[in-house]
Amino acid sequence: MIKKIAILTSGGDAPGMNACIRAVVRSGLINGFEMYGIRDGYRGLLEDNIFKMDRHSVSEIINRGGTILGTARLPEFKNLDVQKKGAEILKKHGIDALVGIGGDGTYMGLAALSRLGINTIGIPGTIDNDIASTDYTIGFDTALNTIVECVDRLRDTSSSHQRCSIVEVMGNRCGDLAAHAGLACGAEMVITNETKFSKESVINFLKKEREKGKNHAIIIISEKVCDVYELAHEIMYKCGFETRAEILGHMQRGGTPSAYDRVLASRLGHYSIELLKKGVSSSCIGIIDNKLTTNLIADALAMPRPSSEKFVKITNDLE
Repeated sequence: MIKKIAILTSGGDAPGMNACIRAVVRSGLINGFEMYGIRDGYRGLLEDNIFKMDRHSVSEIINRGGTILGTARLPEFKNLDVQKKGAEILKKHGIDALVGIGGDGTYMGLAALSRLGINTIGIPGTIDNDIASTDYTIGFDTALNTIVECVDRLRDTSSSHQRCSIVEVMGNRCGDLAAHAGLACGAEMVITNETKFSKESVINFLKKEREKGKNHAIIIISEKVCDVYELAHEIMYKCGFETRAEILGHMQRGGTPSAYDRVLASRLGHYSIELLKKGVSSSCIGIIDNKLTTNLIADALAMPRPSSEKFVKITNDLE
Protein backbone atom coordinates (compact mmCIF):
# COMPACT_ATOMS: atom_id res chain seq x y z
CA MET A 1 0.00 0.00 0.00
CA ILE A 2 1.49 3.31 -1.10
CA LYS A 3 1.42 6.04 1.55
CA LYS A 4 4.26 8.41 0.62
CA ILE A 5 5.10 9.71 -2.87
CA ALA A 6 8.10 11.81 -3.86
CA ILE A 7 8.63 13.85 -7.01
CA LEU A 8 11.76 15.05 -8.77
CA THR A 9 12.71 16.78 -12.01
CA SER A 10 15.81 15.65 -13.84
CA GLY A 11 17.86 16.53 -16.92
CA GLY A 12 17.20 19.78 -18.75
CA ASP A 13 14.45 22.02 -17.40
CA ALA A 14 11.35 22.61 -19.51
CA PRO A 15 8.52 25.15 -19.27
CA GLY A 16 5.51 23.43 -17.72
CA MET A 17 7.45 21.34 -15.22
CA ASN A 18 6.11 23.52 -12.40
CA ALA A 19 2.55 23.02 -13.59
CA CYS A 20 3.17 19.28 -13.53
CA ILE A 21 4.72 19.39 -10.04
CA ARG A 22 1.65 21.28 -8.86
CA ALA A 23 -0.71 18.70 -10.35
CA VAL A 24 1.18 15.73 -8.88
CA VAL A 25 1.38 17.23 -5.39
CA ARG A 26 -2.20 18.43 -5.18
CA SER A 27 -3.66 15.28 -6.74
CA GLY A 28 -1.60 13.21 -4.32
CA LEU A 29 -2.77 15.20 -1.31
CA ILE A 30 -6.41 14.99 -2.37
CA ASN A 31 -6.05 11.23 -2.56
CA GLY A 32 -4.62 11.01 0.94
CA PHE A 33 -0.93 10.51 0.14
CA GLU A 34 1.95 12.23 1.91
CA MET A 35 3.89 14.18 -0.71
CA TYR A 36 7.62 14.89 -0.79
CA GLY A 37 9.86 16.90 -3.07
CA ILE A 38 13.43 16.04 -4.02
CA ARG A 39 15.66 18.96 -4.95
CA ASP A 40 18.11 18.81 -7.87
CA GLY A 41 17.08 15.50 -9.39
CA TYR A 42 18.96 12.29 -8.69
CA ARG A 43 21.87 14.25 -7.28
CA GLY A 44 19.56 15.68 -4.63
CA LEU A 45 18.25 12.20 -3.92
CA LEU A 46 21.77 10.94 -3.18
CA GLU A 47 22.35 13.99 -0.99
CA ASP A 48 19.12 13.21 0.91
CA ASN A 49 17.73 16.61 -0.09
CA ILE A 50 14.12 15.59 0.52
CA PHE A 51 11.36 17.70 2.06
CA LYS A 52 7.65 17.37 2.76
CA MET A 53 5.24 19.28 0.51
CA ASP A 54 1.74 20.63 1.08
CA ARG A 55 -0.73 22.62 -1.04
CA HIS A 56 1.07 25.86 -0.30
CA SER A 57 4.38 24.39 -1.52
CA VAL A 58 3.02 24.59 -5.07
CA SER A 59 0.98 27.80 -4.86
CA GLU A 60 1.39 30.32 -7.69
CA ILE A 61 3.81 28.24 -9.74
CA ILE A 62 1.59 27.11 -12.65
CA ASN A 63 2.69 30.08 -14.76
CA ARG A 64 6.40 29.91 -13.93
CA GLY A 65 9.05 28.47 -16.21
CA GLY A 66 11.85 26.23 -15.03
CA THR A 67 11.34 23.97 -12.02
CA ILE A 68 11.01 24.95 -8.37
CA LEU A 69 12.60 21.63 -7.42
CA GLY A 70 15.73 22.34 -9.38
CA THR A 71 17.35 19.85 -11.72
CA ALA A 72 20.72 18.31 -12.48
CA ARG A 73 22.34 15.63 -14.60
CA LEU A 74 23.98 12.71 -12.81
CA PRO A 75 25.67 10.21 -15.17
CA GLU A 76 26.85 8.23 -12.13
CA PHE A 77 23.27 7.10 -11.52
CA LYS A 78 23.88 4.44 -14.19
CA ASN A 79 25.96 2.54 -11.60
CA LEU A 80 24.13 -0.10 -9.55
CA ASP A 81 25.79 0.93 -6.26
CA VAL A 82 24.58 4.50 -6.76
CA GLN A 83 21.09 3.30 -7.61
CA LYS A 84 21.00 1.17 -4.46
CA LYS A 85 21.99 4.16 -2.35
CA GLY A 86 19.14 6.18 -3.88
CA ALA A 87 16.63 3.41 -3.15
CA GLU A 88 17.88 3.08 0.43
CA ILE A 89 17.44 6.81 1.04
CA LEU A 90 13.86 6.70 -0.25
CA LYS A 91 13.07 3.68 1.93
CA LYS A 92 14.64 5.40 4.96
CA HIS A 93 12.01 8.14 4.55
CA GLY A 94 9.27 5.56 4.07
CA ILE A 95 8.71 6.76 0.50
CA ASP A 96 6.94 4.07 -1.50
CA ALA A 97 6.74 5.74 -4.91
CA LEU A 98 8.67 8.21 -7.04
CA VAL A 99 7.37 10.36 -9.88
CA GLY A 100 10.10 11.68 -12.19
CA ILE A 101 9.66 14.41 -14.80
CA GLY A 102 12.27 14.45 -17.55
CA GLY A 103 13.60 12.61 -20.58
CA ASP A 104 15.29 9.30 -21.38
CA GLY A 105 17.89 9.63 -18.63
CA THR A 106 15.18 10.27 -16.06
CA TYR A 107 13.27 7.23 -17.29
CA MET A 108 16.35 5.01 -17.01
CA GLY A 109 16.83 6.07 -13.39
CA LEU A 110 13.19 5.34 -12.59
CA ALA A 111 13.40 1.90 -14.18
CA ALA A 112 16.47 1.12 -12.07
CA LEU A 113 14.76 2.22 -8.85
CA SER A 114 11.72 0.14 -9.75
CA ARG A 115 13.91 -2.96 -9.92
CA LEU A 116 15.03 -2.11 -6.38
CA GLY A 117 11.52 -2.03 -4.96
CA ILE A 118 10.37 1.56 -5.53
CA ASN A 119 7.11 2.21 -7.41
CA THR A 120 7.91 4.63 -10.24
CA ILE A 121 6.08 6.68 -12.85
CA GLY A 122 7.83 8.76 -15.55
CA ILE A 123 6.37 11.94 -17.04
CA PRO A 124 7.86 13.29 -20.30
CA GLY A 125 9.35 16.75 -19.72
CA THR A 126 11.81 18.02 -22.33
CA ILE A 127 11.68 20.77 -24.93
CA ASP A 128 13.26 18.43 -27.51
CA ASN A 129 10.13 16.26 -27.89
CA ASP A 130 12.42 13.25 -28.19
CA ILE A 131 10.38 10.75 -26.16
CA ALA A 132 8.98 8.17 -28.57
CA SER A 133 6.06 7.05 -26.37
CA THR A 134 4.23 10.39 -26.57
CA ASP A 135 3.19 12.80 -29.30
CA TYR A 136 4.27 15.78 -27.22
CA THR A 137 6.48 16.35 -24.20
CA ILE A 138 6.03 19.05 -21.59
CA GLY A 139 7.91 22.16 -22.73
CA PHE A 140 7.97 21.46 -26.47
CA ASP A 141 5.08 23.78 -27.34
CA THR A 142 6.50 26.69 -25.34
CA ALA A 143 9.98 26.28 -26.84
CA LEU A 144 8.47 26.07 -30.32
CA ASN A 145 6.53 29.29 -29.81
CA THR A 146 9.69 31.01 -28.55
CA ILE A 147 11.50 29.96 -31.73
CA VAL A 148 8.64 31.12 -33.94
CA GLU A 149 8.62 34.53 -32.28
CA CYS A 150 12.38 34.91 -32.74
CA VAL A 151 12.30 33.79 -36.38
CA ASP A 152 9.41 36.13 -37.16
CA ARG A 153 11.49 39.01 -35.86
CA LEU A 154 14.52 37.88 -37.84
CA ARG A 155 12.46 37.67 -41.02
CA ASP A 156 11.57 41.34 -40.71
CA THR A 157 15.20 42.41 -40.57
CA SER A 158 16.33 39.80 -43.13
CA SER A 159 13.85 41.18 -45.62
CA SER A 160 14.88 44.77 -44.92
CA HIS A 161 18.58 44.01 -45.40
CA GLN A 162 18.18 41.42 -48.18
CA ARG A 163 19.86 38.90 -45.92
CA CYS A 164 19.95 35.14 -45.45
CA SER A 165 19.52 34.19 -41.80
CA ILE A 166 20.56 30.75 -40.57
CA VAL A 167 18.83 29.97 -37.27
CA GLU A 168 20.14 27.10 -35.15
CA VAL A 169 17.60 25.64 -32.75
CA MET A 170 17.85 23.01 -30.03
CA GLY A 171 16.67 19.43 -30.27
CA ASN A 172 19.63 17.23 -29.32
CA ARG A 173 19.46 15.13 -32.50
CA CYS A 174 15.65 15.23 -32.62
CA GLY A 175 14.47 17.43 -35.48
CA ASP A 176 10.98 18.25 -34.19
CA LEU A 177 11.70 21.81 -33.06
CA ALA A 178 13.35 22.71 -36.36
CA ALA A 179 10.75 20.93 -38.49
CA HIS A 180 7.71 22.38 -36.72
CA ALA A 181 9.26 25.86 -36.57
CA GLY A 182 10.13 25.74 -40.26
CA LEU A 183 6.55 24.95 -41.16
CA ALA A 184 5.12 27.54 -38.78
CA CYS A 185 7.47 30.29 -39.99
CA GLY A 186 7.44 29.56 -43.71
CA ALA A 187 11.20 29.00 -43.74
CA GLU A 188 12.88 28.61 -47.11
CA MET A 189 14.77 25.54 -45.89
CA VAL A 190 14.80 23.24 -42.87
CA ILE A 191 17.82 21.10 -42.04
CA THR A 192 17.75 18.36 -39.40
CA ASN A 193 19.77 15.26 -38.59
CA GLU A 194 17.10 13.26 -40.40
CA THR A 195 17.52 15.10 -43.70
CA LYS A 196 20.45 14.54 -46.03
CA PHE A 197 22.57 17.62 -45.47
CA SER A 198 25.36 18.89 -47.66
CA LYS A 199 26.69 22.40 -48.04
CA GLU A 200 26.53 21.99 -51.81
CA SER A 201 22.78 21.30 -51.79
CA VAL A 202 22.13 24.34 -49.57
CA ILE A 203 24.27 26.59 -51.75
CA ASN A 204 22.70 25.32 -54.99
CA PHE A 205 19.22 25.88 -53.56
CA LEU A 206 20.03 29.45 -52.54
CA LYS A 207 21.63 30.21 -55.89
CA LYS A 208 18.42 29.15 -57.63
CA GLU A 209 16.38 31.26 -55.21
CA ARG A 210 18.64 34.20 -55.98
CA GLU A 211 18.12 33.67 -59.72
CA LYS A 212 14.36 33.74 -59.16
CA GLY A 213 14.70 37.19 -57.62
CA LYS A 214 14.55 36.14 -53.99
CA ASN A 215 16.32 38.77 -51.89
CA HIS A 216 16.10 37.17 -48.45
CA ALA A 217 15.87 33.71 -46.92
CA ILE A 218 15.42 31.93 -43.60
CA ILE A 219 17.10 28.58 -42.97
CA ILE A 220 16.27 26.71 -39.75
CA ILE A 221 18.75 24.07 -38.71
CA SER A 222 18.91 21.65 -35.78
CA GLU A 223 21.87 21.81 -33.43
CA LYS A 224 24.78 19.39 -33.96
CA VAL A 225 24.33 19.22 -37.73
CA CYS A 226 27.18 21.54 -38.69
CA ASP A 227 29.03 24.71 -37.73
CA VAL A 228 26.46 27.34 -38.65
CA TYR A 229 29.03 30.15 -38.69
CA GLU A 230 31.12 28.32 -41.27
CA LEU A 231 27.98 27.59 -43.30
CA ALA A 232 26.97 31.26 -43.21
CA HIS A 233 30.42 32.34 -44.39
CA GLU A 234 30.34 29.90 -47.31
CA ILE A 235 26.83 30.96 -48.36
CA MET A 236 27.82 34.62 -48.33
CA TYR A 237 30.94 33.89 -50.35
CA LYS A 238 29.26 31.67 -52.98
CA CYS A 239 25.66 32.92 -53.19
CA GLY A 240 25.91 36.68 -52.89
CA PHE A 241 23.55 36.80 -49.91
CA GLU A 242 24.61 38.80 -46.90
CA THR A 243 24.35 35.94 -44.41
CA ARG A 244 24.14 35.81 -40.64
CA ALA A 245 24.06 32.83 -38.29
CA GLU A 246 21.92 33.03 -35.17
CA ILE A 247 22.11 30.44 -32.37
CA LEU A 248 19.04 30.81 -30.17
CA GLY A 249 20.57 28.68 -27.43
CA HIS A 250 19.09 28.28 -23.98
CA MET A 251 16.58 31.10 -24.34
CA GLN A 252 14.43 28.36 -25.88
CA ARG A 253 14.21 26.66 -22.47
CA GLY A 254 12.98 29.65 -20.53
CA GLY A 255 9.86 31.73 -20.27
CA THR A 256 6.27 31.38 -19.18
CA PRO A 257 4.79 28.04 -20.27
CA SER A 258 2.13 28.16 -22.96
CA ALA A 259 -1.48 27.31 -22.20
CA TYR A 260 -1.04 24.01 -24.03
CA ASP A 261 1.97 23.03 -21.90
CA ARG A 262 0.17 23.96 -18.68
CA VAL A 263 -2.86 21.85 -19.60
CA LEU A 264 -0.72 18.92 -20.80
CA ALA A 265 1.44 19.06 -17.65
CA SER A 266 -1.62 19.17 -15.40
CA ARG A 267 -3.25 16.21 -17.16
CA LEU A 268 -0.10 14.11 -17.01
CA GLY A 269 0.59 15.02 -13.38
CA HIS A 270 -2.92 14.08 -12.28
CA TYR A 271 -2.77 10.85 -14.30
CA SER A 272 0.45 9.78 -12.59
CA ILE A 273 -1.34 9.69 -9.22
CA GLU A 274 -4.29 7.80 -10.69
CA LEU A 275 -1.90 5.13 -11.96
CA LEU A 276 -0.06 4.80 -8.65
CA LYS A 277 -3.43 4.34 -6.92
CA LYS A 278 -4.05 1.38 -9.25
CA GLY A 279 -0.68 -0.17 -8.48
CA VAL A 280 0.97 0.70 -11.81
CA SER A 281 4.76 0.98 -11.61
CA SER A 282 7.89 1.15 -13.76
CA SER A 283 5.77 2.91 -16.34
CA CYS A 284 5.77 6.21 -18.18
CA ILE A 285 2.83 8.19 -19.43
CA GLY A 286 2.22 10.26 -22.50
CA ILE A 287 -0.37 11.58 -24.88
CA ILE A 288 -1.22 9.99 -28.24
CA ASP A 289 -4.00 11.47 -30.40
CA ASN A 290 -4.97 13.58 -27.35
CA LYS A 291 -5.52 10.47 -25.21
CA LEU A 292 -3.45 9.71 -22.12
CA THR A 293 -1.39 6.55 -22.55
CA THR A 294 0.79 4.26 -20.44
CA ASN A 295 3.83 2.20 -21.40
CA LEU A 296 6.39 0.22 -19.47
CA ILE A 297 9.53 2.36 -19.29
CA ALA A 298 11.62 -0.39 -20.88
CA ASP A 299 9.22 -0.55 -23.83
CA ALA A 300 9.15 3.24 -24.22
CA LEU A 301 12.95 3.47 -24.26
CA ALA A 302 13.10 0.84 -27.02
CA MET A 303 10.62 2.63 -29.28
CA PRO A 304 12.00 4.29 -32.43
CA ARG A 305 11.41 8.02 -32.67
CA PRO A 306 8.91 9.02 -35.39
CA SER A 307 10.70 10.99 -38.07
CA SER A 308 10.06 14.72 -38.41
CA GLU A 309 10.80 14.56 -42.15
CA LYS A 310 7.09 14.79 -43.03
CA PHE A 311 7.04 18.32 -41.61
CA VAL A 312 10.21 19.19 -43.50
CA LYS A 313 8.64 17.87 -46.71
CA ILE A 314 5.50 19.97 -46.23
CA THR A 315 7.69 23.05 -45.66
CA ASN A 316 9.67 22.37 -48.83
CA ASP A 317 6.53 21.60 -50.88
CA LEU A 318 4.96 24.88 -49.83
CA GLU A 319 8.08 26.94 -50.54
